[in-house]
Amino acid sequence: MIAPDKFRRVLGHFATGVTTVTGVDPVTGRPQGLTVNSFASVSLDPPLVSFCVRSASSTWPALRRAARLCVNILGAGQRDICGRMAAGGADRFHGLDWSLSPGGAPVLAGVVAWLEGTVEAEHEAGDHAIVVVRVRHLHEGGDVHPMVFLRGEYGHFAR
Repeated sequence: MIAPDKFRRVLGHFATGVTTVTGVDPVTGRPQGLTVNSFASVSLDPPLVSFCVRSASSTWPALRRAARLCVNILGAGQRDICGRMAAGGADRFHGLDWSLSPGGAPVLAGVVAWLEGTVEAEHEAGDHAIVVVRVRHLHEGGDVHPMVFLRGEYGHFAR
């Protein structure tokens, strides 16, 4: 049996980028978001990406209902956004600068890049779901250094 804390510690040696997945809940009309660092490219043709979300997430049901989702790749200076979207609470977007993508998903200001798309598939995997998104629109930000997560800490990679 592998202890979850040891598993997490060993996986912590793999550096990842940090993203915030956003969408507008069609039931409430309010923007929703959650932080994920399990983002990956899946396919170039068709353009697919994936991320994992906890099965117990209280935010994912609202995001799943959204017509479009936006994966915002966070910059090194956006630690506050990362924490806000990872924490529970009422309005995670209060006071944030954001606009709408062409398909109507929230794009956070100052991100490294963003990809907007529709949910193509969702697969149960242990205590998480693997979500596959077909990319419909995307955009590169300016010369922003990406946020990196390694061994339980946030940092950045500078060129």
